Amino acid sequence: MIFELRNYKATPGSVDKLHRRFEDHTLALFARHGISLIGFWVPEEDEERIVYLVRFASEAARKAAWDAFQADPDWKRVKAESEADGPIVASLDSMVLSPTSYGNPGA
Repeated sequence: MIFELRNYKATPGSVDKLHRRFEDHTLALFARHGISLIGFWVPEEDEERIVYLVRFASEAARKAAWDAFQADPDWKRVKAESEADGPIVASLDSMVLSPTSYGNPGA
């Protein structure tokens, strides 16, 4: 089992659009492509940022899921519609995490 921590910084004034895109569209696409959501957070010190954690069975499964997600025509449409007035994501950082043998129940 591996995890991926993704950290999005919205462009100025776009965080609400980014939240709506996740809530209204992206979560269903995640489910469609086997991207298992652990949770979403907003850092208290930066409300223009959205952080979430997802889980995959393996690195190969992670790569296959993201490739399928990016190629999905519904994702391409949703992304284009949400960015009709310009980009809503200023930056994205991703970190793949492997569990240790300690401190991870169920790992």
